[in-house]
Amino acid sequence: MVDFGPFRGLGVAKRGAPTVPAAVQTAVVGGGARQLDRAADFSNGQIAALFVTLAVITSIPILLYPWPPLADYMNHLARMRVIAVIDGDPDLSRFYQVQWQLIPNLMMDLIVPTLQRVANIYLAGQIYTIMSFVLIISGTLALNRQLYGHWSVLPLIAFPLLYNNVFLVGTMNYIFGIGLALWALVAWAALRERALALRLAVSTLFVLALFFCHLFSVGLYALGLFAYEVQRLALSEPARRWRLSTLAEFVATGLPFLPAAALLLMSPTWSLRGTIDWEFKGKLDGLVGVIEVYSHFAALFLTAVVAFAAGWGIRHRALHFHPFGWTLLAVGGIAYWALPRVMFDTYMADQRLPIAVAFMVVACAHLNLRDDFVRRGFATVLVLLLAVRVLEVQSVWADLARQTNAFRESVAHIDRGAKVLVAYADPEAGEEARDLWLSHAACLAILERSALVTTAFTVVGKQILHVRDDYRGRVDTEDGTPPTVKQLLKPTEAWDDDDDAEPGYWSRWGADFDYLYILFTRPDFENPDPVRLAPVYAGDRFMLYRVGEAQIAGGSQTSN
Repeated sequence: MVDFGPFRGLGVAKRGAPTVPAAVQTAVVGGGARQLDRAADFSNGQIAALFVTLAVITSIPILLYPWPPLADYMNHLARMRVIAVIDGDPDLSRFYQVQWQLIPNLMMDLIVPTLQRVANIYLAGQIYTIMSFVLIISGTLALNRQLYGHWSVLPLIAFPLLYNNVFLVGTMNYIFGIGLALWALVAWAALRERALALRLAVSTLFVLALFFCHLFSVGLYALGLFAYEVQRLALSEPARRWRLSTLAEFVATGLPFLPAAALLLMSPTWSLRGTIDWEFKGKLDGLVGVIEVYSHFAALFLTAVVAFAAGWGIRHRALHFHPFGWTLLAVGGIAYWALPRVMFDTYMADQRLPIAVAFMVVACAHLNLRDDFVRRGFATVLVLLLAVRVLEVQSVWADLARQTNAFRESVAHIDRGAKVLVAYADPEAGEEARDLWLSHAACLAILERSALVTTAFTVVGKQILHVRDDYRGRVDTEDGTPPTVKQLLKPTEAWDDDDDAEPGYWSRWGADFDYLYILFTRPDFENPDPVRLAPVYAGDRFMLYRVGEAQIAGGSQTSN
């Protein structure tokens, strides 16, 4: 009988079934066949202590900044606030309504308002973010454990990847879904040799949970599961591989996804299925976004350190890569190429995939750390990588805190229950990583002043937060780009004369809104309409105006 050692987790053969040739057991990166050492390089207690320590270090920026400068984060947090307090806030209830529906985008909506019962909304958001981080890394650790048969410290190398381009965009439901998808794979691997009915039942529960995280999270689990089963099938003996029972079991792997498909057909999200747009441009950006956050130099440094360490491990035959990882890279690469940029009216459909696959790939690696020299070297690399990433994020967030604090000061000048319009001075701005936070910063007025804000996410089929009929015509209900200053100044009658254009929700801004935020301004920005706009607050990259007043609000700042 052949001992599958660390590859027992793949469930290559059932008990009593023929085994695969010993040659496929090793799959050693860098050549040479040698049996992987299953002995733990660090004790389980040491690994647990390292996990907790590194999790705390990674969470430092989140803990220090209740408003992390992420693109969509404040918009999501505003929705959490409305869900939690709308019944007791007459201003919010006048503008908004919460309609619970079967939408694959609800995990944050379920968790954060519940947390707010025992914590303020900002702390609840911080807890949710750290929960997502812990879920991802623990899932990476556990998947590695299933693949190799023992706990290993190597997956902790994934900690620096928690800060990535997808996270900067603020896709909070999907971030949580990455961790849950990893745990779904862990459960499948752990139950692979158990009864099929049990395995499918557990998988179905995970699929349903992933559906309410994000639709793309379901796809992520499906991709990982497909790669896992393809690799298992490839490692089985040819005589068994093509049996009808084997193929039927392979096909049955997809059964847990049928309830999710039924839910999608019943969901209002299904009405958004026609919005599909494939782009080649940006495919490389999606790969770079796995490692790059703010600094090109930091990204190059981290890549160089990992490449050097991997090369050293391969040369000394200390680094090994599980066969599942190669299949995952092949399947993931094909899927990434085929995925559109926009799907179900959601942007970055393809660019979200590489970072999720990266955590799975890390789980497929094994490093022999039995030599003290190798162990010390790994610890040095791990601390160095995490220190560089946390310092990079911390330094940028500390710098941006001056801007976010200024924006919060500006919000204090807004009357409670006001109607706030958001516009752009520069229609091309907002793409730089340091500018992402400003795109939805105005939603802070929902949190602090119970205001109506035109950029709040209220798309039917994507969110459960909707604007009431009396105000729906005054906000963006399609998650589009705010109007430019030039569009605001376009006379109403000009819209009537232009057969190719329709008046936007902002066309009657002088009468419909109480305040106007103009974002991405320059230091020399001038009041575009002194007759109808009174300056209230001047920030580094924004201006706040009161609509319909000719004098400056008392106690406000008016100079850049």
